[in-house]
Amino acid sequence: MHTRKIAVIGLGYVGLPVAVHLGMKNKVFGFDINSRRIDELKKGKDNTLEVEDDLLIKTNVLYTCHLEEIRSADFFIVTVPTPVDDAKTPDLTPMIKASESVGKVLKKGDIVVYESTVYPGVCEDICIPILEKFSGLKGGIDFKIGYSPERINPGDKEHTFTKIKKVVSAQDKESLDIVANVYSSVVTAGIFKASSIKVAEAAKVIENTQRDINIALMNELALIFDKMGIDTHEVLEAASTKWNFLKFYPGLVGGHCIGVDPYYLTHKAILLGYHPQVILSGRKINDEVAKFVAEKTVKLMIGQGHKIKNAKIGILGLTFKENCPDLRNSKVFDIITELHDFGVDVQIYDPWINLDELDEKFKKIFISFDKMEKLDGIILAVSHKNFKELGPKDYMKKINPCGVFVDIKGVYNKDMFESFDGSYWRL
Repeated sequence: MHTRKIAVIGLGYVGLPVAVHLGMKNKVFGFDINSRRIDELKKGKDNTLEVEDDLLIKTNVLYTCHLEEIRSADFFIVTVPTPVDDAKTPDLTPMIKASESVGKVLKKGDIVVYESTVYPGVCEDICIPILEKFSGLKGGIDFKIGYSPERINPGDKEHTFTKIKKVVSAQDKESLDIVANVYSSVVTAGIFKASSIKVAEAAKVIENTQRDINIALMNELALIFDKMGIDTHEVLEAASTKWNFLKFYPGLVGGHCIGVDPYYLTHKAILLGYHPQVILSGRKINDEVAKFVAEKTVKLMIGQGHKIKNAKIGILGLTFKENCPDLRNSKVFDIITELHDFGVDVQIYDPWINLDELDEKFKKIFISFDKMEKLDGIILAVSHKNFKELGPKDYMKKINPCGVFVDIKGVYNKDMFESFDGSYWRL
C-alpha cells in the first residue's frame, strides 16, 4: 500500500476513472478548471458515461476547481487532453497550463505523473522546466516526475482502467517504485515498468499509430474493391480464415487518440529531420474516407434517378465511435459538410450525445429518428446498439422508393436488404 495524497488534474474521459478508482482506496482530490464539470460530478453524474453513478457515490473524491484545495497533495496525476490544431500540429497548451497549475502548489518530495499522449521528450524537456519555473524547485532533486500512458477506451465497459496493464516510468528507481505502488493499489491487470520516461512516451504514441496504419490499409482496400464492384467485408471474411490474418475493418477514424496521436510522432520525426512516409500516408487515407462516403452516397442516389439538390438524407450517429457520447474529432461531421456542399438536405440524429455540446449549425438539423420520414437515403454512420436493435424494415419504411442505404460499419449483411427497392452499400 502507498501513503501518497493523490490529486488528479483533469476529469474527462481519462482522469475521472483514474480518480474514482483510486478514491475507492484513499481520499483523492479531483481538479478540473471546468466549474460546470465539477458541479455535475458533485451531484453524482458523469456526462461522459465512463463511470457509473453508483461508483461516483461510493468513491472518496473531493471535486474542486480551486487550486488551493489540492495544495496538500504530494502525488499529482495529469490527465489533460493533447489535441492537434488545424494544421495537424501538436497543441500542448492544456499540458503546459496544467504544469503551470501544478507548479504553483508543488512542494519538495512531490511526484508529478503525466498520462497525456505526447511525443518522446515532452515530459522532461517541456514540462519539467515549467514545473521548476512556477515552483522554484529543482526537478530530479526537489521533486520527481513520471509518465504512465493512459489506455482508456471510451464506451468500453470490458477494458476499463483497473483491467488494463499499466505502463509506468519515472526519473529514477526510487520514484518509479512509488509510481508503481500507487497504480498497483487499484490496477489488477498488473504493472509494467518501462526503462525510461521516453520509452513509455514512445510506447503510447505507437499503440494508436499502429492501429491507424492497419485501418488505413483496410480503407485503401475498400476504395480499390469498390472500383472492382467487390464487397470488402466479404473479402475480409474469406481472408480471415487464415490463422495469421489480422482482423481490421474499414471505417471512419476520428476521436481523440487514433486520429490524433500519430501526428505527435510525425511532428517530432520531422523536427529531427526525418519525413515519415508510411504514417502520414495512412493518416491521409483515413482523413479522406468521409469525403469518399459522401461522394459514394451521391453517386448511388444519381444511379437511382434522384436529383441531388435538396435531396433529403438522414444520418444516424454523430460520435466518433459506438455507444459513447464523445464527439471529439468525429469524421461524421465531415460527411455532413460534404453533403451540404452537394446541396443535399441533411437531417441528423444520435441518441447518445449531449445536445448542449453540439454546434448551433448542427442543432438546427438535429431531429429524432421517429420524426424522420420521406428520406431519399439513410447513412448509418455509427453502430450504436440503439441502431443495431433495429432491423432493415425499420429503415426501409423511412426511405422513399429507389432510395439508398449506406452502412458504413457493415452492421448488416447485404442479403438482409434483398426486399429493398433501392441501393444498399457498405464500406
